[in-house]
Amino acid sequence: MSTTPKPAIPNTTVTRNVHDLDRSTDNIYESLVIIAKRANQISNNMKEELHGKLAEFASSNDNLEEVFENREQIEISKHYERLPKPTLIAIDEFLNGKVYNRNPSKEQ
Repeated sequence: MSTTPKPAIPNTTVTRNVHDLDRSTDNIYESLVIIAKRANQISNNMKEELHGKLAEFASSNDNLEEVFENREQIEISKHYERLPKPTLIAIDEFLNGKVYNRNPSKEQ
């Protein structure tokens, strides 16, 4: 699953109503833990994707001039810098019901 988000997710901070976050769990703290865990997953996936793409450019004899002249590598890095932050993606997924979560202590 690619973590590249849809353009509908804002790239900047958005003011949110706290009550929207606790609708599905009835507990704001539980909601925030779910969002934080999902944001970590997204962040790790994005990092793996970026490292995989940048690994193609790695060579054992890099010199300083080659590093600065590699335009493709710079464009890939800039693309990832422009993406929404993992936390914003996780909040959007949580609010739209795209995150599966369960609490075993509540199930008992």
